[in-house]
Amino acid sequence: MSGHSKWNNIKRRKEKTDAQRAKIFTKIGRELAVAVRDGGGADPSVNSRLKDCIVKAKANNVPNDNIERIIKKAAGDGDTNKYESITYEGYGPGGVAFIVETLTDNRNRTAGNLRHYFDKHGGNLGTSGCVSFMFSQKGIIAVDSENIAEDALMEDALEAGASDFSSDENCFVITTEKDDYSKVYQALSQKGYSFMSAEIEMVPENYINVTDEEQLSKLQTLVDVLEDDDDVQNVWNNCENLD
Repeated sequence: MSGHSKWNNIKRRKEKTDAQRAKIFTKIGRELAVAVRDGGGADPSVNSRLKDCIVKAKANNVPNDNIERIIKKAAGDGDTNKYESITYEGYGPGGVAFIVETLTDNRNRTAGNLRHYFDKHGGNLGTSGCVSFMFSQKGIIAVDSENIAEDALMEDALEAGASDFSSDENCFVITTEKDDYSKVYQALSQKGYSFMSAEIEMVPENYINVTDEEQLSKLQTLVDVLEDDDDVQNVWNNCENLD
């Protein structure tokens, strides 16, 4: 996910090809396995990291059988791939701040690839902490607005513990504090709501409006190549008008 408009983010996700969706499934599977290994075991009731990953997987339509198989394999040490989580920060064209979350089994390869992407597309990879202070972790849950009563959903969301509610193009966006995310998702799921997306996101404190068309084009290409890299899990930025 990247950029500002939640509907644009969701639309991009929904329009992905079967091959791209398969890659998303693979990346989420990797997240689940690492969550089991590093987050405290295979029980989501005591492993909050795993619990959040399961919510993300279900919102991305990963089948329950796949989720259970990945967790079981990771818990039984059947997954021999030893991935580590590394977050990179930098700037794209127009001074847009980027946070790139990765899971990698070769940090030299990943760092080299990311540095190449940023350099090639008019940006630069920075040091740890150079932009992260501009973002905060929030739970973002999107519900298709078709046939949904806004007042009822807002009441249900706030009652469940959501911190904010807004209407975007064709969807309602529910924002939670990181620690309340799973609780709100489960409460709404039990009430029968279905979700277009649900994820812990790095949300910018402020956004940049980039008006130069060449810079926008380079930004979009940078996002695309980053998201296509097998080691990259998530791409966050603070460009307001990037599709």
